[in-house]
Amino acid sequence: MSVVCANNSTSKALNRCDVMSLPHESNLSKMEDDDSKIGNRRASGTDDENLTRKSTADRDPTDFYEAISVDSGKGRIPIGDSRIALVEDINTAGVPPKECWSARYSLGLMGLLGAACVYAMRVNLSVAIVAMVKPQLKNDTNTSDVDQVCLPPEGQNDTSQDGQETGDFEWSKATQGVILSVFYYGYLLTNLVGGRAAEYFGGKLVFGWGVVLTAIFTVLSPLCAQVSTGLFIAVRICEGLSEGVIFPSMNALLAKWIPPLERPRYSSLVFAGAQFGTIITMPVSGWLCDTDFLGGWPSVFYVFGGLGIIWGVAWYFLVYSHPDMHPRISREEKAYINYHCGALAQNVIPIPWKAVFTSLPFWAVMVAHVGYNWGFYTLLSELPTYLKNIQHFSMTSNGIYSALPYLVMWIVSLIYSNIINYLQGRDKMSTITVRRLSMGIGMYGPMLGLVAMCFVDCDPVLAMVFLCIAVGICGPIYSGYMCSHQDLSPNLAGTLLGFTNAAGTIPGIVAPSITGLIINGNQTLWAWRTVFIISAVVYFVTGTFYVTFISAEVQPWNAPQEDKGKGKKRY
Repeated sequence: MSVVCANNSTSKALNRCDVMSLPHESNLSKMEDDDSKIGNRRASGTDDENLTRKSTADRDPTDFYEAISVDSGKGRIPIGDSRIALVEDINTAGVPPKECWSARYSLGLMGLLGAACVYAMRVNLSVAIVAMVKPQLKNDTNTSDVDQVCLPPEGQNDTSQDGQETGDFEWSKATQGVILSVFYYGYLLTNLVGGRAAEYFGGKLVFGWGVVLTAIFTVLSPLCAQVSTGLFIAVRICEGLSEGVIFPSMNALLAKWIPPLERPRYSSLVFAGAQFGTIITMPVSGWLCDTDFLGGWPSVFYVFGGLGIIWGVAWYFLVYSHPDMHPRISREEKAYINYHCGALAQNVIPIPWKAVFTSLPFWAVMVAHVGYNWGFYTLLSELPTYLKNIQHFSMTSNGIYSALPYLVMWIVSLIYSNIINYLQGRDKMSTITVRRLSMGIGMYGPMLGLVAMCFVDCDPVLAMVFLCIAVGICGPIYSGYMCSHQDLSPNLAGTLLGFTNAAGTIPGIVAPSITGLIINGNQTLWAWRTVFIISAVVYFVTGTFYVTFISAEVQPWNAPQEDKGKGKKRY
């Protein structure tokens, strides 16, 4: 028969459970003796509660085993309880099952589409607001330094109207800035809540409702804008509150569903949905605003909000919070996932606040998240402005060219993650090497791209080339710090991403504000060089901190240990 062996001699958190095959009779007495020992140890109060969930990766060959357990299909059954369950084909549990379509594929695809939907509903206002607001003829560029201003191409009329004479709202630039930024105030507040809620109630529920509620608020946006500016601002805050739970809850889902060697591929697939949503939204939103479909600009909110609601129906039927809850998952895939993702506790553990916030690897992830978001949000919010005011792209082409760097990033992330998955699957590269290499490329590459942007002057083609490099080469980060939360603590993966994503939201508020102060009334090459250099420095400092202090080992505070003397849990 085949059984799963568990060792209690190591303090290292497990990544998998080892498998041993025992003869029918020759080891029965050995098993009975060990069963008796375990029962005696339990009776004396010295047995560990997690005895059957410890790793045997480093077991001493002379220490045959200390405890044995098997998976009965209804949870682990320890032999110390005088019960033995047989598991068929358990020797193949660690091998990926060969299936045309697995439950993991459904999770990855639906996660990608969900991330795309929420980013579409976040970014669409950046395009729609151009059509919503009545154009202002004033050109706020200070041209006192003629050498630092790019002149528009011959025959192009450099106005802020771009041929559009209509608009429903007379919002000042300050009001527009508030409307665009209030989303992040709501987004900041629910990141930790989302990660923790996913650990308690399941990632399916939290992620699904986060997307659907955001979609509902998006559909209501045109009506709220017509009623009052204040109500429109309020609904944008509500969208931020709903969307703040999205990525932490997905991280909790991935920790339960995706084995460690597959995490770069799936994290890249799912989280790069943000770039996919941006790629689709920018040009499509511009096109919808130019049509009479559903009133022009309101159609931007109706279309993407409606897609989010439709996505929610599919999510409900296709995705589940845990492999054991999935009614259609194959037996082989379930065994494979549970074999490699066994470090998760059965119950939600309390947050070890002191242990987490005194952990240097955790701070490495936090700093990297903030640094990456600084550059990302700077370009996401200000790239259309740069292309229009400096390189003089028309509004029609602006949406397409603004989306191009994110298309490159999406493609790079998918290609890179598959290469990494191939190398790791053949033991060519360790996990810590993958994390450091990915972040080295994903942080130092954009840094060099932004430095190069300081020398493009008034060449729009060269500007687009270096922008594609600066944004596109960020793709490997999804195999870097975005996997580190799951590396450090599978039990708290959602909570950790809630912490770092909340901190990473601050650049979404601060970076565009600082950029605005630099370029307000000063649309010159020198002003934009300052913006690029600031982001390049942030990339370098935060990327170096991550590469220096990150770890790929499960941290001791991932699971509490019983303090038997006082009856308390310690970390």
